[in-house]
This record gives sequence, C-alpha cells and structure tokens, in this order.
Amino acid sequence: MLVQFGLAFPYGLYAVGPVEPELDFERSSKDRPVQARDKETEQLVWKVEVMDPDPDTKKNDRTFVVRILADVQPVLPESLPGLPFTPIYLDGLTAAPWVDTRSCTGPEDGKAHRCRARQGWSFRASGVTAPKNMPGQSRAASSDKAA
Repeated sequence: MLVQFGLAFPYGLYAVGPVEPELDFERSSKDRPVQARDKETEQLVWKVEVMDPDPDTKKNDRTFVVRILADVQPVLPESLPGLPFTPIYLDGLTAAPWVDTRSCTGPEDGKAHRCRARQGWSFRASGVTAPKNMPGQSRAASSDKAA
C-alpha cells in the first residue's frame, strides 16, 4: 500500500547506516553472495537502517530496516555538519503489515502458551533523497523537488 511519507513519519526519518545490498539467502553461498531481487519488479533490493525520532515510538521500534528497490545503489544525501545521522526522505514509500511473533513461546511444563505478538510494518521505497525543508538547502533546490 502506497503511503505518504509525512503520515508514516511525521517527525522525519534518519539513516543510521549506509545503503547496502540485501542478500538472497536462498541463492547465496558462503563463497558467492547473490543480491536479492524484488519478485514483482525484478529490481535489485538495497537496505538501509533508519531511526524514527517520534517521541512516542517504543525504544525497540525506533530503528528498523527500509528496503529500497533500484537498479543501481542509491546514494544517501549529504548530512548536515554536526549531525550523527543523515536526515532522509523516501520516495515511493509503501508499507505492508505483518505479525511479529518473535516474542511468542510455546507451552512449557504445564504453563500456558504465552504470546505477545504485535503488528509490524515492512517499509519499501523507490528512492531516497534529502528532506525538502532542510536547513542550508537553497530555495531553488526545494522548489525544484516540489515540482
């Protein structure tokens, strides 16, 4: 499902690592890594670890991976001096819900089944750019991106 970046991330988003190829674990071997391709578009899959600065986001949910579908490796925008992370904007953002069952345990020794499953989201994008209203960005550059 296509989503508006500002609705998904009202406080913005920061890249906390580089853009890297996502490996296809089924086709890769120890000696020969194979990059994953999207099943629908056949584009290469890249990944970047990001941080959501929303103060209401739970600690364990603040950082996560976004996958970017692109034929060539996306390049992160330049970060602002003094910032430890790179502010980013994701083009063509999609979100897919999934059920996170990693905290579920089976019944043990007469104890009841415990499951703290929760809603998770898988985010994909078609590109990554600098946010439109970054300090230090010229007005011309901002208006060019809006067009």
